[in-house]
Amino acid sequence: MTELKNDRFLRALLKQPVDVTPVWMMRQAGRYLPEYRATRAKAGSFMDLCTNPELACEVTLQPLERFPLDAAILFSDILTIPDAMGLGLRFEQGEGPKFDNPVRTEADVKRLPVPDPEQELKYVMDAVRTIRRELDGRVPLIGFSGSPWTLATYMVEGSGTKEYAHVKGMMYDRPDLMHKLLDTTAKSVTSYLNAQVAAGAQTLMIFDTWGGVLTPRDYKEFSLHYMQQILDGLTRENEGRKVPVILFTKGGGPWLEDMAATGCDGLGVDWTLDIGDARKRVGDKVALQGNMDPSVLYSSPERIREEVATILKSYGPGSGHVFNLGHGIHQFVDPERAGAFINAVHELSPQYHK
Repeated sequence: MTELKNDRFLRALLKQPVDVTPVWMMRQAGRYLPEYRATRAKAGSFMDLCTNPELACEVTLQPLERFPLDAAILFSDILTIPDAMGLGLRFEQGEGPKFDNPVRTEADVKRLPVPDPEQELKYVMDAVRTIRRELDGRVPLIGFSGSPWTLATYMVEGSGTKEYAHVKGMMYDRPDLMHKLLDTTAKSVTSYLNAQVAAGAQTLMIFDTWGGVLTPRDYKEFSLHYMQQILDGLTRENEGRKVPVILFTKGGGPWLEDMAATGCDGLGVDWTLDIGDARKRVGDKVALQGNMDPSVLYSSPERIREEVATILKSYGPGSGHVFNLGHGIHQFVDPERAGAFINAVHELSPQYHK
Protein backbone atom coordinates (compact mmCIF):
# COMPACT_ATOMS: atom_id res chain seq x y z
CA MET A 1 0.00 0.00 0.00
CA THR A 2 1.48 3.35 -1.10
CA GLU A 3 1.55 5.98 1.65
CA LEU A 4 -0.56 9.05 0.90
CA LYS A 5 1.56 12.16 0.48
CA ASN A 6 -1.47 14.47 0.81
CA ASP A 7 -4.37 13.13 2.90
CA ARG A 8 -5.99 16.41 3.96
CA PHE A 9 -9.11 15.62 1.89
CA LEU A 10 -9.66 12.35 3.80
CA ARG A 11 -8.84 14.02 7.11
CA ALA A 12 -11.34 16.83 6.50
CA LEU A 13 -14.09 14.32 5.66
CA LEU A 14 -13.41 12.62 8.99
CA LYS A 15 -13.37 16.04 10.74
CA GLN A 16 -9.72 15.62 11.72
CA PRO A 17 -7.34 18.63 11.85
CA VAL A 18 -5.90 19.89 8.54
CA ASP A 19 -3.42 22.64 7.65
CA VAL A 20 -5.58 24.18 4.89
CA THR A 21 -9.10 23.53 3.60
CA PRO A 22 -8.84 20.83 0.91
CA VAL A 23 -10.32 21.56 -2.50
CA TRP A 24 -11.35 19.67 -5.63
CA MET A 25 -13.99 20.33 -8.30
CA MET A 26 -16.85 18.22 -9.52
CA ARG A 27 -16.22 17.50 -13.25
CA GLN A 28 -12.60 18.62 -12.78
CA ALA A 29 -11.57 16.23 -15.57
CA GLY A 30 -13.72 17.54 -18.38
CA ARG A 31 -14.54 19.72 -21.33
CA TYR A 32 -13.23 23.02 -19.94
CA LEU A 33 -9.68 21.63 -20.34
CA PRO A 34 -8.18 21.70 -23.87
CA GLU A 35 -6.06 18.62 -23.03
CA TYR A 36 -9.25 16.72 -22.15
CA ARG A 37 -10.82 17.67 -25.49
CA ALA A 38 -7.68 16.45 -27.28
CA THR A 39 -7.76 13.09 -25.47
CA ARG A 40 -11.47 12.68 -26.17
CA ALA A 41 -10.86 13.37 -29.87
CA LYS A 42 -8.11 10.73 -29.80
CA ALA A 43 -10.50 8.25 -28.15
CA GLY A 44 -13.14 8.76 -30.85
CA SER A 45 -16.19 9.20 -28.61
CA PHE A 46 -17.15 9.83 -25.00
CA MET A 47 -17.98 6.15 -24.38
CA ASP A 48 -14.74 5.04 -26.04
CA LEU A 49 -12.95 7.33 -23.59
CA CYS A 50 -14.88 5.93 -20.60
CA THR A 51 -14.23 2.31 -21.58
CA ASN A 52 -10.47 2.73 -22.18
CA PRO A 53 -8.74 2.44 -18.76
CA GLU A 54 -5.49 4.06 -19.92
CA LEU A 55 -7.26 7.07 -21.45
CA ALA A 56 -9.64 7.32 -18.47
CA CYS A 57 -6.53 7.45 -16.27
CA GLU A 58 -4.96 10.09 -18.51
CA VAL A 59 -7.94 12.45 -18.23
CA THR A 60 -8.33 11.77 -14.47
CA LEU A 61 -4.78 13.01 -13.93
CA GLN A 62 -4.91 16.00 -16.31
CA PRO A 63 -6.37 18.51 -13.81
CA LEU A 64 -3.79 17.43 -11.21
CA GLU A 65 -1.01 18.34 -13.63
CA ARG A 66 -2.45 21.87 -13.88
CA PHE A 67 -3.74 22.56 -10.37
CA PRO A 68 -2.71 21.71 -6.76
CA LEU A 69 -5.93 19.75 -6.14
CA ASP A 70 -6.36 17.68 -2.99
CA ALA A 71 -8.19 14.75 -4.61
CA ALA A 72 -8.60 12.96 -7.93
CA ILE A 73 -11.98 11.65 -9.06
CA LEU A 74 -12.33 8.64 -11.30
CA PHE A 75 -13.19 9.66 -14.85
CA SER A 76 -16.34 7.75 -15.77
CA ASP A 77 -20.06 8.39 -16.15
CA ILE A 78 -22.99 7.77 -13.82
CA LEU A 79 -24.80 5.82 -16.57
CA THR A 80 -22.31 2.93 -16.77
CA ILE A 81 -24.59 0.78 -14.56
CA PRO A 82 -27.74 1.13 -16.74
CA ASP A 83 -25.58 0.51 -19.80
CA ALA A 84 -24.27 -2.70 -18.20
CA MET A 85 -27.90 -3.71 -17.57
CA GLY A 86 -28.43 -3.79 -21.35
CA LEU A 87 -30.22 -0.48 -21.90
CA GLY A 88 -28.05 0.52 -24.87
CA LEU A 89 -26.41 3.81 -23.86
CA ARG A 90 -25.29 6.27 -26.51
CA PHE A 91 -24.38 9.94 -26.46
CA GLU A 92 -25.95 12.17 -29.09
CA GLN A 93 -23.88 15.20 -30.07
CA GLY A 94 -25.31 18.24 -28.28
CA GLU A 95 -28.21 16.25 -26.81
CA GLY A 96 -26.62 14.21 -24.03
CA PRO A 97 -27.23 10.55 -23.15
CA LYS A 98 -29.93 8.38 -24.68
CA PHE A 99 -30.99 4.78 -24.02
CA ASP A 100 -32.19 2.55 -26.86
CA ASN A 101 -34.13 0.35 -24.40
CA PRO A 102 -35.78 2.50 -21.70
CA VAL A 103 -37.45 0.79 -18.74
CA ARG A 104 -41.20 1.41 -18.95
CA THR A 105 -43.06 -1.85 -18.17
CA GLU A 106 -43.17 -4.53 -15.50
CA ALA A 107 -41.44 -6.92 -17.91
CA ASP A 108 -38.69 -4.34 -18.47
CA VAL A 109 -38.08 -4.04 -14.73
CA LYS A 110 -38.10 -7.82 -14.19
CA ARG A 111 -35.49 -8.27 -16.93
CA LEU A 112 -32.94 -5.99 -15.26
CA PRO A 113 -29.88 -7.84 -13.97
CA VAL A 114 -27.49 -6.74 -11.22
CA PRO A 115 -24.28 -6.40 -13.27
CA ASP A 116 -21.07 -8.06 -12.09
CA PRO A 117 -18.62 -5.16 -11.66
CA GLU A 118 -15.63 -7.32 -12.57
CA GLN A 119 -17.34 -8.57 -15.73
CA GLU A 120 -19.68 -6.08 -17.43
CA LEU A 121 -18.03 -3.12 -15.68
CA LYS A 122 -14.46 -4.39 -15.58
CA TYR A 123 -13.27 -1.42 -17.64
CA VAL A 124 -14.23 0.87 -14.72
CA MET A 125 -12.38 -1.31 -12.19
CA ASP A 126 -9.35 -1.46 -14.49
CA ALA A 127 -9.43 2.35 -14.69
CA VAL A 128 -9.51 2.60 -10.87
CA ARG A 129 -6.54 0.22 -10.58
CA THR A 130 -4.59 2.11 -13.26
CA ILE A 131 -5.30 5.52 -11.70
CA ARG A 132 -4.28 4.35 -8.20
CA ARG A 133 -1.01 3.03 -9.60
CA GLU A 134 -0.26 6.22 -11.51
CA LEU A 135 -1.26 8.51 -8.62
CA ASP A 136 1.38 6.74 -6.50
CA GLY A 137 -0.05 8.20 -3.29
CA ARG A 138 -0.08 11.79 -4.55
CA VAL A 139 -3.70 12.45 -3.47
CA PRO A 140 -6.69 10.21 -2.64
CA LEU A 141 -8.90 8.79 -5.39
CA ILE A 142 -12.67 9.31 -5.28
CA GLY A 143 -14.93 6.61 -6.72
CA PHE A 144 -18.57 7.37 -7.42
CA SER A 145 -21.98 6.36 -8.69
CA GLY A 146 -25.31 7.96 -9.45
CA SER A 147 -28.04 7.44 -6.86
CA PRO A 148 -30.77 4.88 -7.58
CA TRP A 149 -33.39 7.63 -8.10
CA THR A 150 -31.13 9.55 -10.50
CA LEU A 151 -30.23 6.42 -12.46
CA ALA A 152 -33.90 5.38 -12.58
CA THR A 153 -34.83 8.81 -13.95
CA TYR A 154 -32.56 8.31 -16.94
CA MET A 155 -33.51 4.63 -17.31
CA VAL A 156 -37.27 5.28 -17.40
CA GLU A 157 -37.18 8.52 -19.39
CA GLY A 158 -34.61 7.12 -21.83
CA SER A 159 -32.71 10.44 -21.76
CA GLY A 160 -32.44 13.65 -19.78
CA THR A 161 -35.78 15.34 -19.05
CA LYS A 162 -37.43 18.51 -17.78
CA GLU A 163 -40.91 17.02 -17.32
CA TYR A 164 -40.19 13.67 -15.55
CA ALA A 165 -43.38 12.41 -17.21
CA HIS A 166 -42.48 8.71 -17.43
CA VAL A 167 -40.51 8.35 -14.21
CA LYS A 168 -42.95 10.27 -12.02
CA GLY A 169 -45.84 8.63 -13.84
CA MET A 170 -44.45 5.23 -12.81
CA MET A 171 -43.70 6.46 -9.28
CA TYR A 172 -47.26 7.71 -8.69
CA ASP A 173 -49.18 5.06 -10.68
CA ARG A 174 -47.05 2.01 -9.89
CA PRO A 175 -45.03 2.71 -6.73
CA ASP A 176 -44.55 -1.06 -6.35
CA LEU A 177 -42.83 -1.19 -9.74
CA MET A 178 -40.72 1.86 -8.99
CA HIS A 179 -39.60 0.31 -5.69
CA LYS A 180 -38.62 -2.88 -7.51
CA LEU A 181 -36.60 -0.86 -10.04
CA LEU A 182 -34.93 1.19 -7.29
CA ASP A 183 -34.11 -1.91 -5.23
CA THR A 184 -32.39 -3.60 -8.21
CA THR A 185 -30.53 -0.36 -8.95
CA ALA A 186 -29.48 0.06 -5.28
CA LYS A 187 -28.09 -3.50 -5.23
CA SER A 188 -26.18 -2.74 -8.43
CA VAL A 189 -24.76 0.51 -7.04
CA THR A 190 -23.69 -1.18 -3.78
CA SER A 191 -21.86 -3.92 -5.67
CA TYR A 192 -20.32 -1.40 -8.07
CA LEU A 193 -19.04 0.92 -5.32
CA ASN A 194 -17.65 -1.95 -3.23
CA ALA A 195 -15.77 -3.16 -6.29
CA GLN A 196 -14.34 0.35 -6.74
CA VAL A 197 -13.08 0.26 -3.14
CA ALA A 198 -11.53 -3.18 -3.69
CA ALA A 199 -9.85 -1.82 -6.84
CA GLY A 200 -8.41 1.17 -4.95
CA ALA A 201 -10.96 4.00 -4.51
CA GLN A 202 -10.31 5.70 -1.14
CA THR A 203 -13.52 7.75 -0.90
CA LEU A 204 -16.97 7.25 -2.43
CA MET A 205 -19.49 9.82 -3.60
CA ILE A 206 -23.14 9.21 -4.50
CA PHE A 207 -24.55 11.78 -6.93
CA ASP A 208 -28.29 12.30 -6.49
CA THR A 209 -28.69 14.81 -9.31
CA TRP A 210 -32.48 14.58 -9.55
CA GLY A 211 -33.48 14.09 -5.89
CA GLY A 212 -34.34 17.78 -5.62
CA VAL A 213 -37.27 17.43 -8.05
CA LEU A 214 -39.23 15.30 -5.55
CA THR A 215 -41.68 16.33 -2.84
CA PRO A 216 -40.35 15.94 0.74
CA ARG A 217 -42.37 12.75 1.23
CA ASP A 218 -41.31 11.26 -2.09
CA TYR A 219 -37.67 12.23 -1.58
CA LYS A 220 -37.50 10.20 1.61
CA GLU A 221 -39.36 7.22 0.15
CA PHE A 222 -37.90 7.01 -3.35
CA SER A 223 -34.45 8.59 -3.06
CA LEU A 224 -33.04 8.76 0.46
CA HIS A 225 -34.33 5.31 1.45
CA TYR A 226 -32.27 3.69 -1.32
CA MET A 227 -29.15 5.74 -0.61
CA GLN A 228 -29.49 4.52 2.98
CA GLN A 229 -29.74 0.94 1.68
CA ILE A 230 -26.49 1.46 -0.23
CA LEU A 231 -24.71 3.03 2.75
CA ASP A 232 -25.72 0.08 4.92
CA GLY A 233 -24.07 -2.31 2.43
CA LEU A 234 -20.84 -0.44 1.66
CA THR A 235 -17.29 -1.40 2.58
CA ARG A 236 -16.36 1.43 4.96
CA GLU A 237 -12.77 0.42 5.68
CA ASN A 238 -9.96 -0.73 3.38
CA GLU A 239 -6.15 -0.74 3.40
CA GLY A 240 -6.21 0.09 7.13
CA ARG A 241 -8.16 3.33 6.57
CA LYS A 242 -11.77 4.41 6.80
CA VAL A 243 -13.41 4.89 3.38
CA PRO A 244 -15.50 8.07 3.77
CA VAL A 245 -18.78 8.35 1.86
CA ILE A 246 -20.22 11.66 0.57
CA LEU A 247 -23.91 12.06 -0.34
CA PHE A 248 -24.85 14.87 -2.71
CA THR A 249 -28.45 15.73 -3.56
CA LYS A 250 -28.70 18.73 -5.88
CA GLY A 251 -31.44 20.90 -4.38
CA GLY A 252 -31.30 18.80 -1.23
CA GLY A 253 -31.14 21.65 1.28
CA PRO A 254 -34.59 20.90 2.80
CA TRP A 255 -33.45 17.39 3.83
CA LEU A 256 -29.97 18.10 5.15
CA GLU A 257 -30.69 16.69 8.62
CA ASP A 258 -32.24 13.53 7.15
CA MET A 259 -29.20 13.00 4.92
CA ALA A 260 -26.83 13.59 7.85
CA ALA A 261 -28.66 10.90 9.83
CA THR A 262 -27.85 8.18 7.26
CA GLY A 263 -24.37 7.54 8.65
CA CYS A 264 -22.56 9.11 5.70
CA ASP A 265 -19.34 11.01 6.44
CA GLY A 266 -19.90 14.07 4.27
CA LEU A 267 -22.70 15.96 2.54
CA GLY A 268 -22.31 17.83 -0.71
CA VAL A 269 -24.10 21.19 -0.56
CA ASP A 270 -25.14 23.18 -3.62
CA TRP A 271 -24.99 26.98 -3.79
CA THR A 272 -28.66 27.55 -2.85
CA LEU A 273 -27.76 27.07 0.82
CA ASP A 274 -25.40 29.12 2.99
CA ILE A 275 -22.68 26.74 4.17
CA GLY A 276 -22.59 28.35 7.63
CA ASP A 277 -26.32 27.69 8.04
CA ALA A 278 -25.77 24.12 6.83
CA ARG A 279 -23.05 23.65 9.44
CA LYS A 280 -25.35 24.90 12.21
CA ARG A 281 -28.05 22.46 11.08
CA VAL A 282 -25.91 19.31 10.95
CA GLY A 283 -23.58 20.14 13.85
CA ASP A 284 -20.73 17.68 14.24
CA LYS A 285 -22.54 14.81 12.52
CA VAL A 286 -20.92 15.14 9.11
CA ALA A 287 -18.38 17.09 7.09
CA LEU A 288 -19.66 19.47 4.41
CA GLN A 289 -18.48 19.77 0.82
CA GLY A 290 -19.11 22.83 -1.32
CA ASN A 291 -20.47 25.18 -2.26
CA MET A 292 -19.46 27.98 -4.63
CA ASP A 293 -21.78 28.70 -7.54
CA PRO A 294 -19.86 27.40 -10.61
CA SER A 295 -20.86 30.58 -12.47
CA VAL A 296 -18.58 32.62 -10.19
CA LEU A 297 -15.75 31.18 -12.32
CA TYR A 298 -16.91 33.41 -15.19
CA SER A 299 -15.91 36.46 -13.12
CA SER A 300 -12.51 38.05 -12.46
CA PRO A 301 -9.84 36.36 -10.30
CA GLU A 302 -10.39 39.12 -7.71
CA ARG A 303 -14.14 38.41 -7.54
CA ILE A 304 -13.47 34.65 -7.34
CA ARG A 305 -11.12 35.28 -4.41
CA GLU A 306 -13.80 37.38 -2.65
CA GLU A 307 -16.35 34.59 -3.03
CA VAL A 308 -13.91 32.00 -1.68
CA ALA A 309 -13.23 34.27 1.32
CA THR A 310 -16.97 34.69 1.97
CA ILE A 311 -17.62 30.93 1.95
CA LEU A 312 -14.61 30.16 4.15
CA LYS A 313 -15.76 32.79 6.65
CA SER A 314 -19.31 31.43 6.60
CA TYR A 315 -18.11 27.90 7.39
CA GLY A 316 -15.81 29.28 10.08
CA PRO A 317 -12.89 27.79 12.02
CA GLY A 318 -12.14 24.10 12.32
CA SER A 319 -12.00 21.05 10.09
CA GLY A 320 -14.88 19.30 8.34
CA HIS A 321 -15.03 21.48 5.21
CA VAL A 322 -14.03 20.28 1.74
CA PHE A 323 -14.16 23.24 -0.63
CA ASN A 324 -15.85 22.52 -3.94
CA LEU A 325 -18.27 24.04 -6.40
CA GLY A 326 -21.98 23.60 -5.72
CA HIS A 327 -22.18 21.49 -8.90
CA GLY A 328 -19.89 20.57 -11.78
CA ILE A 329 -17.57 23.10 -13.44
CA HIS A 330 -19.07 24.48 -16.68
CA GLN A 331 -17.48 23.53 -19.98
CA PHE A 332 -16.86 27.14 -21.09
CA VAL A 333 -14.94 28.25 -17.98
CA ASP A 334 -11.38 29.50 -18.58
CA PRO A 335 -9.00 27.05 -16.84
CA GLU A 336 -7.05 30.05 -15.50
CA ARG A 337 -10.12 31.03 -13.46
CA ALA A 338 -10.34 27.50 -12.04
CA GLY A 339 -6.69 27.86 -11.03
CA ALA A 340 -7.42 31.19 -9.34
CA PHE A 341 -10.23 29.50 -7.38
CA ILE A 342 -8.06 26.60 -6.17
CA ASN A 343 -5.16 28.87 -5.21
CA ALA A 344 -7.50 31.19 -3.30
CA VAL A 345 -8.79 28.30 -1.17
CA HIS A 346 -5.26 27.23 -0.22
CA GLU A 347 -4.05 30.80 0.38
CA LEU A 348 -7.02 32.08 2.40
CA SER A 349 -7.92 29.03 4.51
CA PRO A 350 -4.91 28.48 6.85
CA GLN A 351 -6.28 31.11 9.30
CA TYR A 352 -9.27 28.80 9.94
CA HIS A 353 -7.03 25.86 10.92
CA LYS A 354 -4.77 27.29 13.63
